[in-house]
Amino acid sequence: MPHPPPGAGGPATAPASAPLPPAALLDALDPEQRAVAEALHGPVCVLAGAGTGKTRAITYRIAYGVATGEYIPSQVLAVTFTQRAAGELRGRLRQLGTGGVQARTFHSAALRQLQYFWPKAVGGPTPQLVESKIPLVAEAVRRLRLSAERAELRDLAGEIEWAKSTQVVADDYAGAAAKAARTPPRDAAEVAKVYAEYESAKRDRNTIDFEDVLLLTIGIMEERADIAATVRNQYRHFTVDEYQDVNPLQQRLLDCWLGDRADVCVVGDASQTIYSFTGADPRFLLDFADRYDDPTVVRLVRDYRSTPQVVALANALLDRAEGRAAKARVQLIAQRPDGPRPKFAEYSDAETEAREVAREIRKLVDAGSKLSEIAVLYRINAQSEEYEQALSDAGVPYILRGVERFFERPEVREAIQVWLRGAAKARSDHAADARPGSTGGTGGTGNTGNTTGGGTNETGEDLASEVRAIFSSHGWSPQAPKGAGRLRERWESLAALVALAEEYGRTHPDAGLDRFSAELRERADAQHAPTVEGVTLSTFHAAKGLEWDAVFLVGMTEGMMPITYAETPEQLEEERRLLYVGVTRARERLFLSWSLARSPGGRASRSPSRFLDGLRGGVGRDSREGAAGGVIRGGGAGRRRGASGSRDGDGTGRARGAIEPIICRSCHKALIDPAERKMGRCEDCPSTLDPELYEALREWRSARAKEQKLPAYCVFTDATLIAIGEARPATLGELTRIAGVGKAKLDRYGAEVLELITAHPAHN
Repeated sequence: MPHPPPGAGGPATAPASAPLPPAALLDALDPEQRAVAEALHGPVCVLAGAGTGKTRAITYRIAYGVATGEYIPSQVLAVTFTQRAAGELRGRLRQLGTGGVQARTFHSAALRQLQYFWPKAVGGPTPQLVESKIPLVAEAVRRLRLSAERAELRDLAGEIEWAKSTQVVADDYAGAAAKAARTPPRDAAEVAKVYAEYESAKRDRNTIDFEDVLLLTIGIMEERADIAATVRNQYRHFTVDEYQDVNPLQQRLLDCWLGDRADVCVVGDASQTIYSFTGADPRFLLDFADRYDDPTVVRLVRDYRSTPQVVALANALLDRAEGRAAKARVQLIAQRPDGPRPKFAEYSDAETEAREVAREIRKLVDAGSKLSEIAVLYRINAQSEEYEQALSDAGVPYILRGVERFFERPEVREAIQVWLRGAAKARSDHAADARPGSTGGTGGTGNTGNTTGGGTNETGEDLASEVRAIFSSHGWSPQAPKGAGRLRERWESLAALVALAEEYGRTHPDAGLDRFSAELRERADAQHAPTVEGVTLSTFHAAKGLEWDAVFLVGMTEGMMPITYAETPEQLEEERRLLYVGVTRARERLFLSWSLARSPGGRASRSPSRFLDGLRGGVGRDSREGAAGGVIRGGGAGRRRGASGSRDGDGTGRARGAIEPIICRSCHKALIDPAERKMGRCEDCPSTLDPELYEALREWRSARAKEQKLPAYCVFTDATLIAIGEARPATLGELTRIAGVGKAKLDRYGAEVLELITAHPAHN
């Protein structure tokens, strides 16, 4: 086959170590891992519990196959779901002296094959890959003469992605969504129309999305037997990591790769299935042994990550699980020495819970724990604000994983800087006009005593009621939207601001909108400074695959864990598995906490999560089996925030906070959309791009792509070219700060790009 072979990657980023002899490879494994390594042929299913060394087992299996001569490295393809996981596989294989093995994501491997075979199977260049569905979804909405907020556009894109991943076409969407018990972001029939129009807009632009990459690769292999034979001759041994997360489209591609062979090793844990809402389907893992004749099934049960006490709690949590995934669970056996018992803590309100968690973290740090080895995990992103605030008050740096800081979220910025600030200014202007002697007044009909934030508002409502009314005028409702998604996250963020208004109104009964707005702006400013190392704040979902010495699982109440919109038995069991993932992130110390009220002085209407039933009083006898700790009951409201947002008392400030997100250079909002992050500005914000420079950059990119026989976007995407053209970097250092310009591209293209910019001076 001509170079490059399908799925082939670039050169290794680090030199490979010397290969280890077969015996040395096996001697480094425990009995179960060794059984995996020695099962080199036929269908192999590895059921790997959390912390049991699954990555070690599969990389040593590949290395052992190469060392014994059973595998030719170039004929092995290992696939997983994230670039980070694929990079880890490649790194470990290099350390074992096993070069030439391909470790890629499903999409990456399929894209390389599609680009290689497209000219032969279809002709012409491969259609351009869109990095985000949002612009095309927005176009589809406009074509249908509908309207949708940005959060809803994201949710519509998510629904389309789910449908395509589960191989549901637009005409069948409504029925499939109902069968899957999904809650669409709007009427299912309307979503189906947007889906159909999205596909039409994509065809009109001759572009493809990430699901199309898999679909088109499958189509070529199913229609061209010669191409399918070429791929199957190239790759003879497959390994699939995190197999519980495979969706039907990915499974179909894997079946195409395999053909009528069964030389595949899958690795997964049904108890860590937490992405079914994206289309992941654990039945492929659960049914694996029934799909093949004489499969090898190995269970990895020795937990090397966590102490016996943490392992015991994880096992006890799954003892009550139900459904098919529960029947395939792995009972973990701890291998580490004893550690402290998990702690459970109940607090009067959420503010006290956050403050006490921060104090406990401060104690760990003062005792020598590294900030990077501590994590606070919660169910939804909106919960981060309390912990951002509490950690800042305690002088503990933190980083947010997966999202921007609370006060940098677009909806929060808009609510504070536009809605509340605007309403406060309008209130102040109205009060000034109403004073006796003013030119526009009507003589004392307004509340003249509230011009500087004191007193109640004109209608006698309290601060929180006024905030709710302002938010409602912008489409927010006190009732949460059904289901998950970006629309729900937006609602949760605004609901968190309402909760802050309730708290601030209680502690400052004379405050009005202007003082509350100033308080929020001060809090945002105080959490502005970046930090390199800090305590990790993350949702449970974003923490998958990671681990820390100490983990705090917070907000463990009904309605949050399980989440309120988890209603079916299957959804509730997925919530239990999500908590299991959280528990098994801890190596040594585990803290679980909840609060009975949302705000200080509020009604104690919350109850602990049902998943904690039977665990809080102790679950083990011997420490090797593990034992959970008893409940620590927290105190009352404690110290309250002062007008400046700082705590009364020792005066610890909020000098350090989270790492800076990417900010729009025009309106200064945090950017979330991948294409916008590359451009460095919102799509709707004005561009400073010089058309002549942009055209020159495009022509240069086209020429370089043709030289290297690559699609143009592999040199730089359109979004990156726009960002370069707008920023006009003058040095390599400035160029590398643009998203999409990594070290490899800087070394390869940097000097040429700067030369082009110099040749096209800015027009003043």
